[in-house]
Formats: sequence, structure tokens, C-alpha cells
Amino acid sequence: MANLKDIRRRIKSVNNTAQITKAMQMVAAAKMKKAQNQAIAGREYADRMNLVLTNLKANMEGLAHPYLEVRDEGKHLVLVISTDKGLCGGINTNLLKKVHKEITDEADYSTVGKKLRDQIQKAGKDLLEHYSLEDPISFADVKPIAKHLTDQYLSGTYNKVSVCFTNYISTMVQEPHVSQLLPIDPSKLAEKKDYEGVGKGKVGETNTAEALEKEYTFEPNANEVLNALLPQYVGFQVYQMIVEARASEHSARMIAMNAATDNANKLAKELKLEYNKLRQAAITAELLEITTAMKALE
Repeated sequence: MANLKDIRRRIKSVNNTAQITKAMQMVAAAKMKKAQNQAIAGREYADRMNLVLTNLKANMEGLAHPYLEVRDEGKHLVLVISTDKGLCGGINTNLLKKVHKEITDEADYSTVGKKLRDQIQKAGKDLLEHYSLEDPISFADVKPIAKHLTDQYLSGTYNKVSVCFTNYISTMVQEPHVSQLLPIDPSKLAEKKDYEGVGKGKVGETNTAEALEKEYTFEPNANEVLNALLPQYVGFQVYQMIVEARASEHSARMIAMNAATDNANKLAKELKLEYNKLRQAAITAELLEITTAMKALE
């Protein structure tokens, strides 16, 4: 049985842990709010870009571009977006399970975030590039990543590029998601994806009619606009996925630290109860000893 000194030490240790997790929860909440605002701010832009591309596709005959080229030969390149730090629940574990489930063994990888980079390296996979991004994430920070992916695809080594990330649904819900980045499927440009507009429609719902309602004038011509717009489209897709993943990370960490704080407070309460019981038992034993000694002297 633990003595009073040991229990006091444990209570102090648990209270210190609760203070740390509470502080981490507050920091994560502040970062979460900024990351959520950043993720939500880009969704309208992504949605409007899809509408323009859909209209452009409908008004061009024989739509052709290297980003749209479907090839049979080549390998699969996967960008995995995880976290640099832990203490964020099962967000990385769930994403790794999604990767194992949907990505073949022959794929090569590039990573954002250290956690799954280490797991991929331990599994013996080919890792091309690794990136670390600090908050707040800017579009300029993501450009080298998008360029790396597109250059690898255009080189002909890879016939498909996918991105694995954690999609931000709400503060309590984050889901692992795999999205094909290249080649761009023209038939899916009008689809609303979760990470492009939560609350605007379900995955697979199309807004082609809305896109075709507007009449655009393309200058100097549709081909030139397509050549300028598709790289921007790919870059913004990568940016939006990364900010969605970062919002998911901070949300998951806030929830995990909140649960850790509650558990620590609960444990401290139980330890205090045990401490008081032992202290009361010790006092009772001392009183019995005094009473017994007094009776012996009578």
C-alpha cells in the first residue's frame, strides 16, 4: 500500500501535468482558430476557380494540356501531409491507415511533416523530398512543393500524383482523405470536394450548370488562359490541402489536450480521496494507541 508521502508526490505530479496540458490546450485553441480561418478563406476562391475551368473546358474543343495527359506507363507519386509534432490524438495513425489502404506498394513518396515521414522511411519506401512548414502557411511557402510534384509528373517518371491529408470537417471531426492531383480529370472539375467548400455540397455533387450560366471572355485566347490557369489551379489545390491538414492538426491537438487535462484532474481527485482515507486511518490508529496506553496506565 502506498504511504502518504508517495500519494502527495503523485498528486503534485498529476497537478503539474494538468497545468501543462491545459496550457497546451489553450495554445492549440488559439492556433486552431487562425488555421480554421485560413482554411475557410481559401474555399470560395477554389470553388470559383473550378467554375472558371469548367466553363473553359465546355468552350474548348479538343481540350489538351500536359496536366491533363493520362499515361499508362510510370509510377505513382504520393504527397503525404502529416504533423511535425505529436500529442494530437490519432490523426497521424488514421492517415497512415488510409495510405496503406489506398496506395499501392510501388508508390514513391514526398512528405510534409515529420511524423509520417519517419513511418514511411521505416517501411523502406522511396522518399523523394521532405518539407517542414511553419505557421502561418502562405501560398509562397507551398509553391516549391507544387513545383516539385508537377516537375516529377511532367518528367514522365510518374503517371499519377496523389495527395494524402487530413480533411477538416469541424472542430470535433477530421477525416483522412486521398485526392488525385495529377493528371487533372476534366470531368471532375465541377465537383465540389469537402476541402474546397464544406457546407456547400457533398463530394461528387456537380455545379456544371452554375459554371455554364456565366459567359467569360478569354484574352488573349482560351489556350493561353488554360496554360496560365492550370498551374495556378494545381498550386492552390496543394495549398488548400495543407491548410486543411493544419486546421485538422490544431483541432485534434486541442481536443486531445482537453481530454488529457480532464483525465489528470479526475486522477488527482481520486488520489486526494485515497490520501484523505489513509490520513484518516492513520489518525484513527494513533487515537487507538493513545487510548490503549491510557487504559494501561489506569
